[in-house]
Amino acid sequence: MSALEIHQFPFVWDDNYGVLIHSAETGETTCIDCGDAKAYQQALDDKGWNLTHIFITHHHADHTTGVLELKEKNNATVIGPDYLGANPIKGIDQRMKDGDTFQFAGKEIQVIYTPGHTMDLICYYIPEDAVIFVGDTLFAMGCGKHFEGTPQMIWESLKKIHALPPETLIYCSHEYTQENAEFAIQIDPNNEALKARMVEIDQKRSADLPTVPFTLATELATNPFLRANDSGIRQQLGMEDAPEVDVFTEIRIKRG
Repeated sequence: MSALEIHQFPFVWDDNYGVLIHSAETGETTCIDCGDAKAYQQALDDKGWNLTHIFITHHHADHTTGVLELKEKNNATVIGPDYLGANPIKGIDQRMKDGDTFQFAGKEIQVIYTPGHTMDLICYYIPEDAVIFVGDTLFAMGCGKHFEGTPQMIWESLKKIHALPPETLIYCSHEYTQENAEFAIQIDPNNEALKARMVEIDQKRSADLPTVPFTLATELATNPFLRANDSGIRQQLGMEDAPEVDVFTEIRIKRG
């Protein structure tokens, strides 16, 4: 089974990225979330792909506003979190919880529940292709704000991603990288890998190129939210002997 083709495109809503995933072998195509049906349909038309599925990560409006329209137009199957809460997502056909797996285009998709940003947030991991779609769980050198959960909850969620193979390619939903880098260097000022990455990021953004996707290995070297055990960060925060979750929580609070 060949690797899936992934097409990332921007749409005008708070620096969001849209993503289409296509199998040339089976003809199946899915999208990750849908905040704007017209933008997603235009991307599908540009690629000449027929949408068969929609994978939803969480209920926030910039991830779900266009789901029903896109579903109806394409007769697509909607897969999303098995969590109703106060803001249930409309249109879901198959509900998934942590540890569930399902098949798409001959590939096993593993569902990883990562609450904290919202209580319904799930990620879609394709081990065969070493790629994960994390919604707002993790960003390049950042992580989601705890709108519904707690910093401790986000830390536990991030540990699940931390445990994946370092070559895993990560697609997140927002282009926040330059802003995140400016914060990261304050927390981790002596990190040479971080300094080098900041130069690369500035060059990409100056050329209007995306900084997403990125590898987990890069995040493990430069993202302070995944580096709560780093001695330099601990010294910078004056938390040399603190538990990892407390160090993470302090970083999350400082980020705002």
